[in-house]
Amino acid sequence: MDLLNTLVDKGLRRELPTREEALAVLATSDDDLLDVVAAAGKVRRHWFGRRVKLNYLVNLKSGLCPEDCSYCSQRLGSKADILKYTWLKPDEASQAAAAGLAGGAKRVCLVASGRGPTDRDVDRVSQTIKAIKEQNEGVEVCACLGLLSDGQAERLREAGADAYNHNLNTSESTYGDITTTHTYADRVDTVQKAHAAGLSACSGLIAGMGESDEDLVDVVFSLRELDPDSVPVNFLIPFEGTPLAKEWNLTPQRCLRILAMVRFVCPDVEVRIAGGREVHLRTMQPLALHLANSIFLGDYLTSEGQAGKADLEMIADAGFEVEGADQVTLPEHRTEAAACGDTGGCHEGGGVCGSAPAVAGEPRTDLVAVRRRGAGTDLAPNA
Repeated sequence: MDLLNTLVDKGLRRELPTREEALAVLATSDDDLLDVVAAAGKVRRHWFGRRVKLNYLVNLKSGLCPEDCSYCSQRLGSKADILKYTWLKPDEASQAAAAGLAGGAKRVCLVASGRGPTDRDVDRVSQTIKAIKEQNEGVEVCACLGLLSDGQAERLREAGADAYNHNLNTSESTYGDITTTHTYADRVDTVQKAHAAGLSACSGLIAGMGESDEDLVDVVFSLRELDPDSVPVNFLIPFEGTPLAKEWNLTPQRCLRILAMVRFVCPDVEVRIAGGREVHLRTMQPLALHLANSIFLGDYLTSEGQAGKADLEMIADAGFEVEGADQVTLPEHRTEAAACGDTGGCHEGGGVCGSAPAVAGEPRTDLVAVRRRGAGTDLAPNA
């Protein structure tokens, strides 16, 4: 396909596709799916070889969030039967992180539900970061605490944080349909604060919330403009007890096309398969490794993931290798730009074309398992 040849050439040059080209990837047929994966795989291997970076989530506090994000099991008014607990102590969080690191994770992501951290919360997380860094040489630590106030990103970096995650989730035009207690602009502001403080910015999306192809392209183009180092791609986990519990809009093929589109638009960044891969990609997960160079190991915030041992076997069986602590994730030009404070930037795309409607998948509620182990419990974690 001429389209795919063009996208590979652009990806190898870090040139932004047009919006029309990005939309065309999402509209490709199942008959062309392996060609799409192979093309995006060339771009992935050019920048990241066959390495897969492993990340491990530690949910520092679970549930009872005052925000009303429709996709979230921890939201205000959620009836999802999830674990609820207040802040883990630094030694508890460090112990939880150690399990993931022992399983091969290179980065620990410290997450706390809520609108954003108080200064006391930043102090608490700073102590946790220091505890993890003292006990695990070379570990990367990413914080995800919600909306940041002035000066908080700088304090987290001083404490040893390497990165900060705050996802855009969906397009600006539809954001108000998903969340009403804060704005899309609030999220952009927090990503910019993290970037300005010298933290590696991590920001991504959630697919499967009923959005159009145009919405997906909008949010990925917005991410390219923000220029994060890593882009997590979440696939909605439709928790019972949340407003989006009935949104089963994804198929494995749709998920692969979304990941391919993200890779073409963001060729040289860490594309991470995040929440929902087991629910929606299912047996097609190994193919997704040809598109993304990063995954979460083990469980998520409030749901269980694939067994850590199964993740490692999947990576090896697919012909990939786990990225070592001594290996640099990002291409040299991105690490050099970060060192000199260059925030990158991007180029404007072209026009818009129509989208093909998604074919809804059959609800697989049997695949949505609430987390009952690890942080906040007395049971061993999945790592």
